[in-house]
Amino acid sequence: MNSAQLAYSSVDSDERERLLLEHLPEVRFIARRIHDRLPPHVQLEDLIHAGVLGLIDALNKYDPGKKVHFKSYAKFRIRGAIIDSLRELDWGSRPLRRKGRKIEEAVAKLSAKLGRQPEEEEIAAELGTSLEELFATAIRLDGLALIGQEVAAAYDRGEKTDLIESAPSRDEGPEDLCLRTEIRDRLAEAIGTLSQKEQMVISLYYREELTMKEIAAVLQLGESRVCQIHALALPKLRSALRRSAFDETQL
Repeated sequence: MNSAQLAYSSVDSDERERLLLEHLPEVRFIARRIHDRLPPHVQLEDLIHAGVLGLIDALNKYDPGKKVHFKSYAKFRIRGAIIDSLRELDWGSRPLRRKGRKIEEAVAKLSAKLGRQPEEEEIAAELGTSLEELFATAIRLDGLALIGQEVAAAYDRGEKTDLIESAPSRDEGPEDLCLRTEIRDRLAEAIGTLSQKEQMVISLYYREELTMKEIAAVLQLGESRVCQIHALALPKLRSALRRSAFDETQL
């Protein structure tokens, strides 16, 4: 019996405790990655606590018959528990959210006008603001994007494993597999509209799961610069995805 099956059987409480301790570093890793994108007043310890509850939930609910590795399932439950705890917070003031909408509107307008993704300076000029103010707003919005996007991806599918990372469930029909493929293709197409540096940051952060500090070392940039690139890449991606969806409705 492998560790996943032992976790599910819950026969041996000592083994459950061992598994819990074995996966605690993963809780801390996920909590730190999320914490890096949140406002300063959010405590890392609170995220770790929520993540531990998610890990315990994973130990209680894991079903090896679903053909998903326990580590992948645990990561999903840990991340979900942390994000669920964050949903109870609302640090995004209305003025900040309005600024976020204006950035997305500026990106969409410039993309349509230029036929490409706009440069940072072009977005700032369209908004009539400085680059420094644009970066500051985008980075503050980055934490809100975490809540809005990851909750939509993780929770709106009814507690299934992550859409992109997981293997297809044996209960999925042809329509589900088609939708999964379509979403991956659209996301890949949207990422392809970004600059090479933006694509590198997105790939290293989400696919390779590097921290901002590690990405900065790989790209030989300052960590703050990597955060800026990431923060502005998100509204560009959303704009590209919306444009793709709109174009399809016109066919």
